[in-house]
Amino acid sequence: MSTAIIDNDLVLEKGFANRLNTVEEYYFSKKLREVRQMLFEGKPVINMGIGSPDLLPPKSAVEAMKNAMDDEKAHEYQSYQGLPELRKGFADFYEKQFDVSLDLNSEILPLMGSKEGIMHISLAFLNEGDEVLIPNPGYPTYASVTNLVGAKSVLYDLSEENNWQPNLDLLEKKDLSKVKLMWINYPNMPTGANGNLDLLEKLIAFAKKHQIVLVNDNPYSFVLNNNPMSIFQMEGAKDIALELNSLSKTFNMSGWRIGMVSGKKEFIDAILKVKSNMDSGMFYGIQKGAIEALKLGKEWFDSQNLIYEKRRKLIFQLAEKLNCTYDKKAVGMFVWAKLPLEINSSEEFIDAILIEKNIFITPGTIFGSNGEGYIRFSLCIKEEKIQEAIKRL
Repeated sequence: MSTAIIDNDLVLEKGFANRLNTVEEYYFSKKLREVRQMLFEGKPVINMGIGSPDLLPPKSAVEAMKNAMDDEKAHEYQSYQGLPELRKGFADFYEKQFDVSLDLNSEILPLMGSKEGIMHISLAFLNEGDEVLIPNPGYPTYASVTNLVGAKSVLYDLSEENNWQPNLDLLEKKDLSKVKLMWINYPNMPTGANGNLDLLEKLIAFAKKHQIVLVNDNPYSFVLNNNPMSIFQMEGAKDIALELNSLSKTFNMSGWRIGMVSGKKEFIDAILKVKSNMDSGMFYGIQKGAIEALKLGKEWFDSQNLIYEKRRKLIFQLAEKLNCTYDKKAVGMFVWAKLPLEINSSEEFIDAILIEKNIFITPGTIFGSNGEGYIRFSLCIKEEKIQEAIKRL
Protein backbone atom coordinates (compact mmCIF):
# COMPACT_ATOMS: atom_id res chain seq x y z
CA MET A 1 0.00 0.00 0.00
CA SER A 2 2.74 2.48 0.99
CA THR A 3 4.68 1.82 -2.23
CA ALA A 4 1.61 2.67 -4.33
CA ILE A 5 1.16 5.96 -2.48
CA ILE A 6 4.81 6.88 -2.98
CA ASP A 7 4.58 6.01 -6.69
CA ASN A 8 1.50 8.16 -7.08
CA ASP A 9 3.22 11.07 -5.33
CA LEU A 10 6.18 10.75 -7.67
CA VAL A 11 3.92 10.90 -10.71
CA LEU A 12 2.17 14.00 -9.39
CA GLU A 13 5.44 15.70 -8.47
CA LYS A 14 6.68 15.29 -12.04
CA GLY A 15 3.48 16.86 -13.25
CA PHE A 16 1.50 16.73 -16.47
CA ALA A 17 2.51 17.80 -19.96
CA ASN A 18 3.26 21.50 -20.27
CA ARG A 19 0.96 21.68 -23.30
CA LEU A 20 -2.02 21.35 -20.96
CA ASN A 21 -1.20 24.83 -19.69
CA THR A 22 -2.04 26.22 -23.14
CA VAL A 23 -5.68 25.06 -23.15
CA GLU A 24 -8.74 24.89 -20.95
CA GLU A 25 -11.37 22.18 -20.78
CA TYR A 26 -13.77 22.71 -23.70
CA TYR A 27 -16.52 25.14 -22.68
CA PHE A 28 -19.38 22.79 -23.55
CA SER A 29 -17.74 19.98 -21.61
CA LYS A 30 -17.88 22.13 -18.47
CA LYS A 31 -21.19 23.89 -19.07
CA LEU A 32 -23.14 20.80 -20.07
CA ARG A 33 -21.93 19.14 -16.87
CA GLU A 34 -23.59 22.01 -15.00
CA VAL A 35 -26.75 21.65 -17.08
CA ARG A 36 -26.88 17.89 -16.44
CA GLN A 37 -26.56 18.53 -12.71
CA MET A 38 -29.48 20.97 -12.85
CA LEU A 39 -31.56 18.39 -14.70
CA PHE A 40 -30.61 15.76 -12.10
CA GLU A 41 -31.87 18.14 -9.43
CA GLY A 42 -35.21 18.28 -11.21
CA LYS A 43 -34.87 21.69 -12.86
CA PRO A 44 -36.56 21.83 -16.31
CA VAL A 45 -33.58 23.15 -18.26
CA ILE A 46 -34.12 23.87 -21.96
CA ASN A 47 -30.78 23.43 -23.74
CA MET A 48 -30.37 25.82 -26.68
CA GLY A 49 -26.62 25.78 -26.50
CA ILE A 50 -25.00 23.02 -28.51
CA GLY A 51 -25.40 22.22 -32.21
CA SER A 52 -26.04 18.50 -31.90
CA PRO A 53 -28.81 17.59 -34.38
CA ASP A 54 -31.85 16.07 -32.68
CA LEU A 55 -33.40 14.90 -35.97
CA LEU A 56 -32.93 11.32 -37.15
CA PRO A 57 -30.35 10.22 -39.72
CA PRO A 58 -31.63 8.98 -43.09
CA LYS A 59 -33.44 5.64 -42.81
CA SER A 60 -31.36 4.27 -45.69
CA ALA A 61 -28.15 5.00 -43.75
CA VAL A 62 -29.41 3.30 -40.60
CA GLU A 63 -30.56 0.24 -42.55
CA ALA A 64 -27.25 0.00 -44.37
CA MET A 65 -25.38 0.06 -41.06
CA LYS A 66 -27.65 -2.64 -39.60
CA ASN A 67 -27.27 -4.85 -42.67
CA ALA A 68 -23.49 -4.48 -42.54
CA MET A 69 -23.36 -6.24 -39.17
CA ASP A 70 -23.61 -9.66 -40.83
CA ASP A 71 -20.79 -9.00 -43.27
CA GLU A 72 -17.72 -11.11 -42.41
CA LYS A 73 -15.52 -8.04 -42.95
CA ALA A 74 -17.55 -5.82 -40.61
CA HIS A 75 -15.68 -6.48 -37.38
CA GLU A 76 -12.09 -6.42 -38.64
CA TYR A 77 -9.65 -3.54 -38.66
CA GLN A 78 -10.51 -1.24 -41.55
CA SER A 79 -8.36 0.64 -44.04
CA TYR A 80 -6.88 3.91 -42.78
CA GLN A 81 -8.16 5.45 -46.02
CA GLY A 82 -11.70 4.15 -45.64
CA LEU A 83 -13.61 1.91 -48.02
CA PRO A 84 -13.12 2.74 -51.71
CA GLU A 85 -16.93 2.93 -51.98
CA LEU A 86 -16.97 5.60 -49.27
CA ARG A 87 -14.33 7.69 -51.00
CA LYS A 88 -16.34 7.32 -54.21
CA GLY A 89 -19.43 8.41 -52.29
CA PHE A 90 -17.67 11.60 -51.21
CA ALA A 91 -16.35 12.18 -54.74
CA ASP A 92 -19.81 11.71 -56.28
CA PHE A 93 -21.34 14.00 -53.64
CA TYR A 94 -18.87 16.80 -54.45
CA GLU A 95 -19.45 16.32 -58.18
CA LYS A 96 -23.23 16.47 -57.79
CA GLN A 97 -23.52 19.21 -55.17
CA PHE A 98 -20.59 21.50 -55.99
CA ASP A 99 -19.61 20.52 -59.55
CA VAL A 100 -16.16 19.75 -58.12
CA SER A 101 -14.04 16.84 -59.31
CA LEU A 102 -12.01 14.98 -56.66
CA ASP A 103 -9.82 11.92 -57.25
CA LEU A 104 -11.20 9.26 -54.91
CA ASN A 105 -7.83 7.52 -54.70
CA SER A 106 -5.60 10.48 -53.90
CA GLU A 107 -7.60 13.60 -52.97
CA ILE A 108 -10.04 12.30 -50.33
CA LEU A 109 -9.35 11.02 -46.83
CA PRO A 110 -12.33 9.94 -44.66
CA LEU A 111 -12.11 11.02 -41.02
CA MET A 112 -13.76 10.12 -37.72
CA GLY A 113 -15.53 13.47 -37.79
CA SER A 114 -13.92 16.64 -39.06
CA LYS A 115 -12.84 17.65 -35.54
CA GLU A 116 -10.08 15.02 -35.62
CA GLY A 117 -9.11 16.44 -39.00
CA ILE A 118 -8.21 19.72 -37.33
CA MET A 119 -5.72 17.86 -35.16
CA HIS A 120 -4.38 15.71 -38.01
CA ILE A 121 -3.87 18.72 -40.29
CA SER A 122 -2.14 20.67 -37.52
CA LEU A 123 0.20 17.77 -36.71
CA ALA A 124 0.98 17.27 -40.40
CA PHE A 125 1.82 20.89 -41.20
CA LEU A 126 2.90 22.71 -38.06
CA ASN A 127 6.22 22.82 -36.24
CA GLU A 128 6.76 24.41 -32.85
CA GLY A 129 6.73 28.19 -33.27
CA ASP A 130 4.85 28.22 -36.58
CA GLU A 131 1.95 30.66 -36.68
CA VAL A 132 -1.68 30.03 -37.59
CA LEU A 133 -4.32 32.58 -38.62
CA ILE A 134 -7.51 31.89 -36.66
CA PRO A 135 -10.85 33.74 -36.96
CA ASN A 136 -12.17 35.79 -34.03
CA PRO A 137 -14.94 34.83 -33.44
CA GLY A 138 -14.47 31.25 -34.57
CA TYR A 139 -14.57 27.59 -33.62
CA PRO A 140 -12.52 27.29 -30.37
CA THR A 141 -10.88 24.03 -31.49
CA TYR A 142 -8.76 25.86 -34.10
CA ALA A 143 -6.89 27.72 -31.37
CA SER A 144 -6.76 24.93 -28.80
CA VAL A 145 -5.28 22.42 -31.27
CA THR A 146 -2.80 25.03 -32.50
CA ASN A 147 -1.65 25.55 -28.92
CA LEU A 148 -1.49 21.82 -28.18
CA VAL A 149 0.92 21.18 -31.05
CA GLY A 150 3.20 24.02 -29.94
CA ALA A 151 2.33 26.49 -32.69
CA LYS A 152 1.15 30.08 -32.12
CA SER A 153 -2.41 31.32 -32.63
CA VAL A 154 -2.64 34.65 -34.47
CA LEU A 155 -6.21 35.90 -34.34
CA TYR A 156 -7.71 37.82 -37.24
CA ASP A 157 -10.82 39.90 -36.67
CA LEU A 158 -14.26 39.20 -38.06
CA SER A 159 -16.83 41.93 -37.48
CA GLU A 160 -20.47 42.58 -38.20
CA GLU A 161 -19.50 45.79 -40.01
CA ASN A 162 -17.46 43.72 -42.50
CA ASN A 163 -20.11 40.98 -42.87
CA TRP A 164 -17.98 38.67 -40.69
CA GLN A 165 -15.34 38.44 -43.41
CA PRO A 166 -11.58 38.89 -42.91
CA ASN A 167 -10.10 42.26 -43.75
CA LEU A 168 -7.32 41.16 -46.07
CA ASP A 169 -5.92 44.69 -46.37
CA LEU A 170 -5.23 44.68 -42.63
CA LEU A 171 -3.79 41.18 -42.76
CA GLU A 172 -1.39 42.27 -45.51
CA LYS A 173 0.13 44.75 -43.06
CA LYS A 174 1.06 42.00 -40.58
CA ASP A 175 4.31 40.06 -40.52
CA LEU A 176 3.13 36.82 -42.13
CA SER A 177 6.56 35.23 -42.55
CA LYS A 178 5.91 32.56 -39.88
CA VAL A 179 2.26 31.88 -40.77
CA LYS A 180 1.81 28.39 -42.18
CA LEU A 181 -1.94 27.72 -41.88
CA MET A 182 -5.10 29.82 -42.08
CA TRP A 183 -8.48 28.55 -40.89
CA ILE A 184 -11.64 29.80 -42.57
CA ASN A 185 -15.20 28.59 -42.11
CA TYR A 186 -17.98 29.51 -44.57
CA PRO A 187 -20.87 29.25 -44.03
CA ASN A 188 -19.52 30.68 -40.81
CA MET A 189 -19.97 29.36 -37.33
CA PRO A 190 -21.01 31.03 -35.03
CA THR A 191 -22.25 34.04 -37.02
CA GLY A 192 -24.12 32.36 -39.90
CA ALA A 193 -22.37 34.60 -42.45
CA ASN A 194 -22.48 32.86 -45.81
CA GLY A 195 -19.41 34.12 -47.60
CA ASN A 196 -19.27 33.97 -51.40
CA LEU A 197 -17.08 32.79 -54.24
CA ASP A 198 -15.55 36.25 -54.63
CA LEU A 199 -14.33 36.06 -51.01
CA LEU A 200 -12.89 32.58 -51.59
CA GLU A 201 -11.09 33.81 -54.70
CA LYS A 202 -9.46 36.63 -52.72
CA LEU A 203 -8.50 34.27 -49.89
CA ILE A 204 -6.88 31.83 -52.32
CA ALA A 205 -4.85 34.64 -53.91
CA PHE A 206 -3.81 35.83 -50.43
CA ALA A 207 -2.79 32.31 -49.37
CA LYS A 208 -0.77 31.73 -52.55
CA LYS A 209 1.01 35.06 -52.22
CA HIS A 210 2.16 34.25 -48.70
CA GLN A 211 2.49 30.45 -49.12
CA ILE A 212 -0.12 29.76 -46.43
CA VAL A 213 -2.15 26.55 -46.47
CA LEU A 214 -5.79 27.66 -46.48
CA VAL A 215 -8.22 25.27 -44.73
CA ASN A 216 -11.95 25.72 -45.27
CA ASP A 217 -14.04 24.02 -42.59
CA ASN A 218 -17.31 23.41 -44.43
CA PRO A 219 -19.92 21.41 -42.43
CA TYR A 220 -22.87 23.84 -42.73
CA SER A 221 -23.29 24.22 -46.50
CA PHE A 222 -26.70 22.60 -46.74
CA VAL A 223 -28.46 23.92 -43.62
CA LEU A 224 -30.89 26.73 -44.53
CA ASN A 225 -28.60 27.68 -47.38
CA ASN A 226 -29.68 27.99 -51.00
CA ASN A 227 -26.15 28.50 -52.32
CA PRO A 228 -23.83 25.76 -51.02
CA MET A 229 -20.22 26.20 -52.08
CA SER A 230 -16.86 24.50 -51.89
CA ILE A 231 -13.50 26.22 -51.99
CA PHE A 232 -12.54 23.86 -54.83
CA GLN A 233 -15.04 25.58 -57.11
CA MET A 234 -12.34 28.23 -57.48
CA GLU A 235 -9.61 27.75 -60.08
CA GLY A 236 -6.25 26.94 -58.52
CA ALA A 237 -7.65 26.22 -55.06
CA LYS A 238 -6.14 22.74 -54.90
CA ASP A 239 -2.66 24.26 -55.17
CA ILE A 240 -2.91 25.75 -51.69
CA ALA A 241 -6.18 24.68 -49.99
CA LEU A 242 -7.75 21.87 -48.01
CA GLU A 243 -11.43 21.42 -47.20
CA LEU A 244 -13.04 19.64 -44.27
CA ASN A 245 -16.57 18.34 -44.50
CA SER A 246 -18.81 16.30 -42.26
CA LEU A 247 -22.00 14.24 -42.23
CA SER A 248 -22.80 15.44 -38.71
CA LYS A 249 -24.96 18.45 -39.58
CA THR A 250 -25.93 17.58 -43.15
CA PHE A 251 -27.32 14.13 -42.33
CA ASN A 252 -27.92 14.28 -38.54
CA MET A 253 -25.07 11.84 -37.92
CA SER A 254 -23.01 13.76 -35.36
CA GLY A 255 -22.66 10.76 -33.04
CA TRP A 256 -21.47 8.54 -35.89
CA ARG A 257 -18.26 10.61 -36.18
CA ILE A 258 -17.72 10.65 -39.90
CA GLY A 259 -16.27 13.33 -42.13
CA MET A 260 -13.54 13.89 -44.68
CA VAL A 261 -10.69 16.10 -45.75
CA SER A 262 -9.99 16.78 -49.41
CA GLY A 263 -7.10 18.37 -51.24
CA LYS A 264 -4.18 17.58 -53.48
CA LYS A 265 -2.33 14.27 -53.13
CA GLU A 266 0.76 15.72 -51.41
CA PHE A 267 -1.39 17.26 -48.68
CA ILE A 268 -3.55 14.18 -48.20
CA ASP A 269 -0.50 11.90 -48.03
CA ALA A 270 0.98 14.06 -45.26
CA ILE A 271 -2.26 13.94 -43.24
CA LEU A 272 -2.52 10.18 -43.76
CA LYS A 273 0.94 9.74 -42.18
CA VAL A 274 -0.48 11.25 -39.01
CA LYS A 275 -3.86 9.55 -39.12
CA SER A 276 -2.45 6.07 -39.73
CA ASN A 277 -0.48 6.36 -36.50
CA MET A 278 -3.47 7.48 -34.45
CA ASP A 279 -6.33 5.10 -35.25
CA SER A 280 -7.01 1.74 -36.87
CA GLY A 281 -9.71 2.69 -39.33
CA MET A 282 -13.38 3.62 -39.11
CA PHE A 283 -16.01 1.02 -38.16
CA TYR A 284 -17.27 -0.77 -41.28
CA GLY A 285 -20.98 -0.36 -40.51
CA ILE A 286 -20.65 3.42 -40.13
CA GLN A 287 -18.91 3.63 -43.49
CA LYS A 288 -21.68 1.63 -45.14
CA GLY A 289 -24.29 3.93 -43.63
CA ALA A 290 -22.41 7.02 -44.78
CA ILE A 291 -22.26 5.70 -48.34
CA GLU A 292 -26.06 5.60 -48.43
CA ALA A 293 -26.45 9.02 -46.85
CA LEU A 294 -24.19 10.60 -49.46
CA LYS A 295 -26.53 9.42 -52.21
CA LEU A 296 -29.27 11.74 -50.98
CA GLY A 297 -29.84 15.18 -52.40
CA LYS A 298 -32.35 18.01 -52.72
CA GLU A 299 -35.38 16.18 -51.37
CA TRP A 300 -33.50 15.31 -48.17
CA PHE A 301 -32.11 18.84 -47.71
CA ASP A 302 -35.53 20.41 -48.35
CA SER A 303 -37.22 18.17 -45.77
CA GLN A 304 -34.65 19.04 -43.12
CA ASN A 305 -34.68 22.74 -43.89
CA LEU A 306 -38.46 22.89 -43.65
CA ILE A 307 -38.10 21.86 -40.01
CA TYR A 308 -35.20 24.19 -39.34
CA GLU A 309 -37.03 27.13 -40.94
CA LYS A 310 -39.98 26.73 -38.57
CA ARG A 311 -37.62 26.52 -35.61
CA ARG A 312 -35.66 29.56 -36.73
CA LYS A 313 -38.78 31.72 -36.91
CA LEU A 314 -39.53 30.80 -33.29
CA ILE A 315 -35.92 31.50 -32.26
CA PHE A 316 -36.27 34.94 -33.86
CA GLN A 317 -39.26 35.53 -31.58
CA LEU A 318 -37.24 34.37 -28.59
CA ALA A 319 -34.37 36.70 -29.53
CA GLU A 320 -36.81 39.59 -29.75
CA LYS A 321 -38.11 38.75 -26.26
CA LEU A 322 -34.54 39.34 -25.08
CA ASN A 323 -34.36 42.63 -27.05
CA CYS A 324 -31.71 41.15 -29.34
CA THR A 325 -31.16 41.93 -33.01
CA TYR A 326 -30.16 39.38 -35.67
CA ASP A 327 -29.57 38.87 -39.38
CA LYS A 328 -32.51 37.17 -41.10
CA LYS A 329 -30.27 36.31 -44.07
CA ALA A 330 -27.79 34.25 -42.01
CA VAL A 331 -27.56 30.53 -42.73
CA GLY A 332 -26.62 27.37 -40.83
CA MET A 333 -28.13 25.78 -37.73
CA PHE A 334 -27.63 28.66 -35.31
CA VAL A 335 -29.00 32.14 -34.76
CA TRP A 336 -26.31 34.68 -33.83
CA ALA A 337 -27.96 37.52 -31.95
CA LYS A 338 -26.66 40.88 -30.74
CA LEU A 339 -27.44 41.81 -27.15
CA PRO A 340 -28.73 45.26 -26.16
CA LEU A 341 -25.90 47.77 -25.68
CA GLU A 342 -26.55 48.13 -21.95
CA ILE A 343 -25.55 44.50 -21.33
CA ASN A 344 -21.82 44.39 -20.59
CA SER A 345 -21.18 40.65 -20.34
CA SER A 346 -22.72 37.95 -22.50
CA GLU A 347 -21.56 35.25 -20.05
CA GLU A 348 -23.19 36.94 -17.08
CA PHE A 349 -26.33 37.44 -19.15
CA ILE A 350 -26.70 33.79 -20.15
CA ASP A 351 -25.85 32.61 -16.63
CA ALA A 352 -28.69 34.77 -15.30
CA ILE A 353 -31.08 33.34 -17.90
CA LEU A 354 -29.97 29.82 -16.97
CA ILE A 355 -30.52 30.38 -13.25
CA GLU A 356 -33.71 32.45 -13.45
CA LYS A 357 -35.48 30.84 -16.44
CA ASN A 358 -33.73 27.44 -16.77
CA ILE A 359 -32.77 28.21 -20.37
CA PHE A 360 -29.21 27.56 -21.59
CA ILE A 361 -27.96 29.78 -24.43
CA THR A 362 -24.35 30.00 -25.62
CA PRO A 363 -22.43 33.22 -24.87
CA GLY A 364 -20.58 34.67 -27.85
CA THR A 365 -17.36 35.02 -25.88
CA ILE A 366 -16.54 31.32 -26.08
CA PHE A 367 -15.82 31.92 -29.77
CA GLY A 368 -13.39 34.77 -29.09
CA SER A 369 -13.26 38.32 -27.79
CA ASN A 370 -15.20 39.61 -30.81
CA GLY A 371 -18.10 37.47 -29.62
CA GLU A 372 -18.65 39.75 -26.64
CA GLY A 373 -22.06 41.37 -26.91
CA TYR A 374 -23.55 38.40 -28.78
CA ILE A 375 -25.28 35.13 -27.92
CA ARG A 376 -25.89 32.02 -30.04
CA PHE A 377 -29.05 29.94 -30.20
CA SER A 378 -29.03 26.39 -31.59
CA LEU A 379 -31.79 25.17 -33.91
CA CYS A 380 -31.31 21.62 -32.63
CA ILE A 381 -34.33 21.81 -30.38
CA LYS A 382 -37.97 20.92 -30.96
CA GLU A 383 -40.56 23.62 -31.64
CA GLU A 384 -42.51 22.96 -28.46
CA LYS A 385 -39.38 23.51 -26.38
CA ILE A 386 -38.71 26.86 -28.09
CA GLN A 387 -42.32 27.86 -27.51
CA GLU A 388 -41.91 26.92 -23.83
CA ALA A 389 -38.80 29.12 -23.64
CA ILE A 390 -40.74 32.02 -25.14
CA LYS A 391 -43.42 31.59 -22.47
CA ARG A 392 -40.83 31.58 -19.69
CA LEU A 393 -39.58 34.96 -20.86
